[in-house]
Amino acid sequence: MNGARVLEAHLAGDAVRALTGSMVAYEGNVQFKNAGMGGGGGFKAALKRKMTGESLELMEMAGHGVVYLASEGMEVELVQLTGDTLSVESSALLAIGPNLRTDVAFAGLRGAASGQGLFTTTVSGHGELAVLSDGPMIALEVSPAYPLVVDPDAFIAHRGQLNQTFVTDVSWKSLIGEGGGEAYSLRFDGSGVVYIQPAER
Repeated sequence: MNGARVLEAHLAGDAVRALTGSMVAYEGNVQFKNAGMGGGGGFKAALKRKMTGESLELMEMAGHGVVYLASEGMEVELVQLTGDTLSVESSALLAIGPNLRTDVAFAGLRGAASGQGLFTTTVSGHGELAVLSDGPMIALEVSPAYPLVVDPDAFIAHRGQLNQTFVTDVSWKSLIGEGGGEAYSLRFDGSGVVYIQPAER
């Protein structure tokens, strides 16, 4: 399924949450309803999202059948969680399995000067979720000896024991004509995996 541009969600009486507007076709007896902001995170998570300005509109699909999901021709990648947590860019989430929980995590300030907060969606539990990538998703290992610096426009998600900080002195940004505004990158220290896409948003 990885590398495909359409996700087949097979429903057998269970419910799957997906990005609102991502359904391109379905077969069988399937009901759709608005899962709200974050969908399944409860009122507390929805309130947090409202306060942080994070917008992740999900729909819930339940019943028996197959739902075909896609978004803007992006590639669909499946990530398996086994009791761990994936921190994912909200715009990269396509679908979340029935046994997974979502919440909002504060990712820090985008440079002390701007004072603008950044937030990611955390998905945890046991099950599968589908994320979107502009081109084949790349998994980069991070170890204590080798911290990783990532362009935020290429970042999709991360998992493991990682500490995320912001680097604002990014000389390579100015070399490629992106010197306007405050250039910053994401730095990851610790042990884990960072997922990136081979294109910028």
